[in-house]
Amino acid sequence: MNRKQFFILLLLVVVVGAAGLVIHRNANDSWHGGAAAIGGKLLPDLSVNDVAQITIKTGAGEVNLARENNLWRVRERGGYPADFARISELLIKLGDLKIVQNEDLGPSQLGRLELLPPGTGADTGTAIELKDPNGKVLGSLLLGKKHTQKPAANAQFGGMGDEEWPNGRYVMTAAKAVVLISDPLEAVQSKPETWLDKNFLNVEKPRSIAVQFTEATNSWKLTRASETGDWELADPRAGEKLDTTKISSVTSPFSSASFEDVAPLSTNLPSHAVLTVDTFDGFAYVSRIGSRLGDNYPVSFSVTANLPTARVPAADEKPADKAKLDQEFQARQKTLAEKFAKESAITNWVYQLPAYGLDEILKTRPQLMADAGTNAVSAQK
Repeated sequence: MNRKQFFILLLLVVVVGAAGLVIHRNANDSWHGGAAAIGGKLLPDLSVNDVAQITIKTGAGEVNLARENNLWRVRERGGYPADFARISELLIKLGDLKIVQNEDLGPSQLGRLELLPPGTGADTGTAIELKDPNGKVLGSLLLGKKHTQKPAANAQFGGMGDEEWPNGRYVMTAAKAVVLISDPLEAVQSKPETWLDKNFLNVEKPRSIAVQFTEATNSWKLTRASETGDWELADPRAGEKLDTTKISSVTSPFSSASFEDVAPLSTNLPSHAVLTVDTFDGFAYVSRIGSRLGDNYPVSFSVTANLPTARVPAADEKPADKAKLDQEFQARQKTLAEKFAKESAITNWVYQLPAYGLDEILKTRPQLMADAGTNAVSAQK
C-alpha cells in the first residue's frame, strides 16, 4: 500500500466514524427529547377541562374512561358510571405535576426504570393517553418505576426501620424525555373495577324486609308500624318467637351499599334468594341474589317509587306553620325524586356484592328465632 492509498483509507475511516457518531447522537436525541425544565410542569399545555377520554394501559390490562353527556363512564363495564371524584383528582394532579429531576438515559437503559412500552414482558410501564371529544390526543405519558426513600429517623420509633416508601415516579414524556416527578401516582390502575362509582344505592327508612329462599321454610318477613317502632315477625308460626337480639344485622339492608365489580345484565341469575325492602318514603327494592361465587354474591336490582304528590297536614298542625312545612315537603320531594332517578338506573347491571355483608342479611328463619330453651325460660317468668 502506497502513501496515497493509506491516506484515502484513513479518510474513509474518519468519514464512516463521523457518520456513525451522528446517527448515534440522533438516536439518543430521539429518546431524550431534550432536557426538561426542572420545576416546570410535566404537561404544560394540558387543559383538563378539554379531556373527554382517558386510556390507561399496562401489560395486565386496559381501561377506557369516557365522558358522555357530561357523565364519565367505564367502557369495559358496559358504560357503567365512573367515579367522577377520582377522575377529577387525577386530571387536576396531571395538570399540576412538576419535574424534579432529569434522567439522561438511552434506549437500552429504559428497562431498569420500567419504561418499556406496555406488554407481556418484564420492565414495562403504564401508559396514559388523554383525548378531547374529537379524539385528538391532548397528552400522553409512560409511567415507570416508583422512586422510594427511607423516612427520616423518627425519635418516636427510635430511628428504626429500613422500609422505603414511594415518594415519586420515573416518567417518559411524549417527547421521550425521561424525568422524575414527586408523586408516585399510585391511584393510576388499569383495572376497570377500580374506576367504578361504588356509591350506587342507599336504602333509607325501611318499613318491611322480606327474604324469600328457594327453601320456603327458611323465608321470613319483618315489619314495623313507624320509623321508631319495634320490628315484628309477619305471620308467626306456632311456637315461634322473634329474638330481637338477632335481627340487628338484617334491619338495615343496603344502607350505604358498595360492591366489588359489575357486569351488564344479560341473563337472569340462578336464584339463591330474593330480598325485598319497602320504605316509609315509598321506595320498593327487589334484589335477586345468585349463588355465592368466591367472596361475592352476584345481585341484580329493581327499584320503584310511589312518592306522595301532596302533603297530608297533621291533625294538630298550626296555620302559622303551613308555609314552612310545605317548603320542607317540597324540598324533600325533590331530594327523593333525584334519589329515585339515580337508583332506578342501576337495574341494567349485575353487581358483585361482598359476601361478608350479605351473609349477615341472608339469615334463615330459624336463625332469627329464640331457641326453645329461651322460650321456656320466658314462659316460666
